[in-house]
Amino acid sequence: MEEKQKYQYWMRRIPGIGNKKLKKLVEYCGSAKEVYGLSRGQLEKVPGISAKDAEAICAGRRSFDIEKEAEKFAEEEISMITIEEADFPKRLTYLSDCPYALFYKGQLPPEDERTAAIVGARMCSSYGRAVALELGERLADCKAAVVSGMAAGIDSFGHWGAIKGGGRTYAVLGCGTDICYPRGGRELYGKIQINGGLLSEYLPGTPPAAAQFPARNRLISGLSDVIILVEAKQKSGSLITADFALEQGKEIYAVPGRLDDALSKGCNELIRQGSGIVTSIEELLLELGFLPREKEEKDKITKKSLEKEELLVYSCFDLHPRNLEELVKLTKIPVSVLADLLVRLQTKGLIEEYFKNNYRKK
Repeated sequence: MEEKQKYQYWMRRIPGIGNKKLKKLVEYCGSAKEVYGLSRGQLEKVPGISAKDAEAICAGRRSFDIEKEAEKFAEEEISMITIEEADFPKRLTYLSDCPYALFYKGQLPPEDERTAAIVGARMCSSYGRAVALELGERLADCKAAVVSGMAAGIDSFGHWGAIKGGGRTYAVLGCGTDICYPRGGRELYGKIQINGGLLSEYLPGTPPAAAQFPARNRLISGLSDVIILVEAKQKSGSLITADFALEQGKEIYAVPGRLDDALSKGCNELIRQGSGIVTSIEELLLELGFLPREKEEKDKITKKSLEKEELLVYSCFDLHPRNLEELVKLTKIPVSVLADLLVRLQTKGLIEEYFKNNYRKK
């Protein structure tokens, strides 16, 4: 463990000092090592730090053997990253309660990696299992990573789908990363570590507890570009993830189900409230702009063969059909010139006019 990490580990282990106060301490002092060197009086001058907080920090300093604890942590073979590092996941820094530190096995999601959360009921149906598996596999084929919580049911099948598809997947745990939960998920636990990463804001050794899972759901949402609910009861942890996604401005999609099925009530309610609806995995991927590997390569070759103005027009069709008026606004190309370009793209078999003056990608 590097010298600065020893102090970061110490600061994360101070009882009673949460993420927001840890962030204030770092912003005011510059680093955990600087915090370690402050007296009680100096700590009390830090904005947002009370006398009680200052005493807790001093007590933590007295009871913590930095060198000894650093050696013990190194034996766990767990990596740690804090908000003090430039490569801390930027997606999480926008959270109002961004974790000061993350502990992980394997890797963290790269910043430029597209990600989708697959979440849902633990006691899922055979239909839900099949959908989660296919979603995970198809997302992997589009080079999009699957994020979930490794819980039994939909979460686990989403992870397995990504692994089956040769893709990457990340599990956010509601316990320490050194603990496999659920216990029956030992094989999946090992596979995720190889094909992505296991991460948690909780200290190593922290056992799973009901109160910790809602908090971890904000990280699942925070790390994902889009959240897909496969099956969820009317009151479930998956809906908590959806709530966090709404707060974070993320896109939410839900798989509809039978009206009389308890496992579909949560998804159906989300759809009623305006979330996206999954009626076809193919259409979902297209709407999100996730292209299968072979199609993505073909699309790159196609774009290279187009002239500059043709490419400008063709690029407007990546996600949605467009009408002539929209294309004029997007490209700033006069109608007479644009009409000729659209004919050329149709001739090359790249777009089609499915309704008068309305075009879509083929």
